[in-house]
Amino acid sequence: MKVKDIMTWNVITVPSDMPMMEAKKIMESHKIRRLPVVDKGKLVGVITKDGINRASPSDATSLSVWEINYLLAKTKVKEIMRKDVITIPPNMSAEAAVALAQDKHIGALLIVEDDALVGIATTDDFFYKILNPILGIGKSGVRLTIFSCANAKCIAEIMNLVAKYNFKIVAIHNEPPAESKEVNLYLHLDTDNANALIKDLEAKGYKVDVRER
Repeated sequence: MKVKDIMTWNVITVPSDMPMMEAKKIMESHKIRRLPVVDKGKLVGVITKDGINRASPSDATSLSVWEINYLLAKTKVKEIMRKDVITIPPNMSAEAAVALAQDKHIGALLIVEDDALVGIATTDDFFYKILNPILGIGKSGVRLTIFSCANAKCIAEIMNLVAKYNFKIVAIHNEPPAESKEVNLYLHLDTDNANALIKDLEAKGYKVDVRER
C-alpha cells in the first residue's frame, strides 16, 4: 500500500500572512489540528493547534482584554508556523511513512509531488485506512485467537478447516502477546457462529479463544 492510497487529497491550506486567529477558526470549523501554510503554490510551513495555544496569552496574564485581542489579531501565521516541515512523496510505502512519523515523533506527514502539496497523511488516516481493516474493526462476525500458531504448517491446517465451513475471512494477522514469546494467529470470520470450527480446532490440539469485537 502506498501513501497515496490512504492520504487525504483535498487539503485545507492557509497563507502565511493570515492572522493566527483566523487560522484557529478554520481549524475549529473543520475539526482539524494542523494547517499547511502555502504561499504562491509553495509549501512554506505548517501551523498547529498546539502552536497557536503556545502563542496565545495565558489565563494568568495581566493584559487587558483589549490588549489580548490586539495582540492576537496582529499575530500572523508566519510568526508561529513551523518551517522545518517533513514531506514525503505519494509513492512512498505506507510502512516507510509510519516508520518515519514514529521516528520523528510527529502526527502528520505532508505529501509533496513536483514541489506542490498534494495531500496530508495523519494518524487518523493510518488508523482508519490501515489498522482498522487489518483488525476488522467495525465489521461483523467472530474473532478467534488461535494460540501458538506461527508456522506455515499450522496456518495451512487452520485454513483447510475454515474452507470446510466455507467461511469468508474478514481479517487475519499474527503478533506475539505482550508477555510471551509465543506467536498467536488472529482470525476474523464472517459468521456469528463458529462453534463447529472451534470444536474442530480444539480436536486438533489448538487452544482457541473468542475475542471481543
